[in-house]
Amino acid sequence: MSAPHVLILGGHGKVALKLTPLLLQKSWRVTSVIRNKDHESDITATAKSHPENLNVLVESIEDVRSTNDATRVLNQVRPDYVVWSAGAAGKGGPVRTFAIDRDACRYYIDAAASPSSSVKKFLLVSYIASRRSYPPWWTSEDKSSADNVNQNILANYFKAKVAADEYLLARSKAARDGGKEAFADICLRPGTLTDDDGGEGVLLGKTGSRGEVSRTDVARVAAALLDTEYRGWLNLLKGKEEVQEAVNRCVGEKVDCIEGEDLEAIYKTKLELD
Repeated sequence: MSAPHVLILGGHGKVALKLTPLLLQKSWRVTSVIRNKDHESDITATAKSHPENLNVLVESIEDVRSTNDATRVLNQVRPDYVVWSAGAAGKGGPVRTFAIDRDACRYYIDAAASPSSSVKKFLLVSYIASRRSYPPWWTSEDKSSADNVNQNILANYFKAKVAADEYLLARSKAARDGGKEAFADICLRPGTLTDDDGGEGVLLGKTGSRGEVSRTDVARVAAALLDTEYRGWLNLLKGKEEVQEAVNRCVGEKVDCIEGEDLEAIYKTKLELD
């Protein structure tokens, strides 16, 4: 395949602004979706290399209210890979959180996984505690911390994100079972995000539920994962392993943090979206 074309949804987000130049450095093409045209200069400023490979598309993800709405954008861009790094960021209350973090995300997943779509990979940036069951490697402290976040601090966000994560898993399996065999779903699940430059190393794979990681390292891991054949769930925290080494290890060992979830129930997720 020629240089991949990546569609970044939520292009003005802090992770996306770090990811865009990393993809351009690979000589990949990037289309960054933003809702406010005034933010376009912030996107183009990241293109220190291969600025000719960057396109900025002004589209409101909040206005995506059907699979057809998402399909229209995908048909316009024709990307090879999609990165979901969008979110309501707690603004607008529960209604907006569900509209963006759950509904619009699922519409894009649905459109990307369709047989007619050009998309071969969908990378969803989620968060480390977005799951219904405890993985077997979590300690009691990990469980208590995740429960506190999901039940008391980010209750609506949790409901929205876990629905999107599970939909990606179920819809992707259905796509592969239906003949789109190479379609890869990647759910990257970082801990508490920080704004430092990272670079000291990462802890990638079956981690606990507590800890921080820089947005810069989230972008580095995402860029590296897109350059592999990986599919699955990966937790991400600050650690000591170099990013590429960590990614190579997880890919080689087929690490998947989905372990502990009720896959039978997830695969029965309703795929007919309202």
